[in-house]
Amino acid sequence: MAGACSSEWLQKCEMIWKLKQRNVPAPDSVDWKTVFEKKPIERNLIKTPAPEGLKHTIPPPKHEFDGMMGSRPPQFEPEGDFTGWKTSREDLPLDSSGIPPGAVVCHLPNFSWFTLEQKIDLKGEGLWEELLDVYQPDISIQDWYEDSKLHEEVYQLQVRLLGADGQTVIQEFKLNPKNDTAGDPERWLEVSHVFRGYGPGVRHLHFLHRVKTMRMMDFMATRVTDSSVLVKLRD
Repeated sequence: MAGACSSEWLQKCEMIWKLKQRNVPAPDSVDWKTVFEKKPIERNLIKTPAPEGLKHTIPPPKHEFDGMMGSRPPQFEPEGDFTGWKTSREDLPLDSSGIPPGAVVCHLPNFSWFTLEQKIDLKGEGLWEELLDVYQPDISIQDWYEDSKLHEEVYQLQVRLLGADGQTVIQEFKLNPKNDTAGDPERWLEVSHVFRGYGPGVRHLHFLHRVKTMRMMDFMATRVTDSSVLVKLRD
């Protein structure tokens, strides 16, 4: 009876994803009911992909200044719904290299990196071992960050495919772009990467991006939105 039920759920998965046609391993030992319910194929595996409620299809909103000093508590980190994210802040040393000797400076910009990271359990999301080890589906990464003009380096990305222990790195993608600081911050910049042919053993994915923030008289942050991790079958 259990085998018959499993077969029914496998048929439902087959109707959605055409597993046989794509030569995807589909052993009876897989819990096809869970796979069908979680629908891990081409579902965004990132939790809270837009923590500040922004969309890359709409230009970033203009920064609103705090107003008079002391009118509100000082802000040091972006605000939003960071459910599913582990966040941290790294304050960077003050840069006074361009200040002439003897010059009086009232304020210097205080830069920080604000880090957001998630670890995704691929089997926990509904993927199965034979799919990951034998078929090795494409794992597509996409992210959007604001061209904030705060600094030439305002964004960093690191995505790692990890083994069953959650530590062993099987494949990695890193990006640290440099951007022009001239002009106004009126656009989003796209980052994308596809993992292919990464070999057997992948069980977790670690997604980490960092954005630069600045505090001087006011707080300004580089914003990110619409982060995604999609597992895709090849046609």
